[in-house]
Amino acid sequence: MSTPPLAGAGMPPGAFSGPQAQAAREVNTASLCRIGQETVQDIVFRTMEIFQLLRNMQLPNGVTYHTGTYQDRLGKLQEHLRQLSILFRKLRLVYDKCNENCAGLDPIPIEQLIPYVEEDGSKHDDRGAASQLRFASEERREIMEVNKKLKLKNQQLKQIMDQLRNLIWDINAMLAMRN
Repeated sequence: MSTPPLAGAGMPPGAFSGPQAQAAREVNTASLCRIGQETVQDIVFRTMEIFQLLRNMQLPNGVTYHTGTYQDRLGKLQEHLRQLSILFRKLRLVYDKCNENCAGLDPIPIEQLIPYVEEDGSKHDDRGAASQLRFASEERREIMEVNKKLKLKNQQLKQIMDQLRNLIWDINAMLAMRN
């Protein structure tokens, strides 16, 4: 994920001249935020690589190992740390530029960001809500009536099943007496 440097990795923001400086000044805040996000992702990736290198390194506990391998890993670690410091400087530049771009903006009150319906529309909505409430209460009443009817039918079916059970019991008892 390489991103074009905003104003140079280690240089102050005004170090460029000519068309590059003009392009750097015309970058909007949204693209700066995107660059900042990519920079943070790069920082996280580099940090993960550093931890991976550190995990693979052996501790100096008296065990002999190849100095070439050690020097190679140490060089990689130092390079990652150098790149990490550059990325942090780049992130600081992006952060400062975003703050600079947003300094002149007046903060918008949160209440203005919440959409609401005008007075005329709210009366209409109140009528609609009242009709929905009436409809919902009628529907609830109908459901309660259906539930009562179902309970009655269930009781009747239970009585019929009990009568059938008793009848079958009596028939079985008579057949047992006959034998």
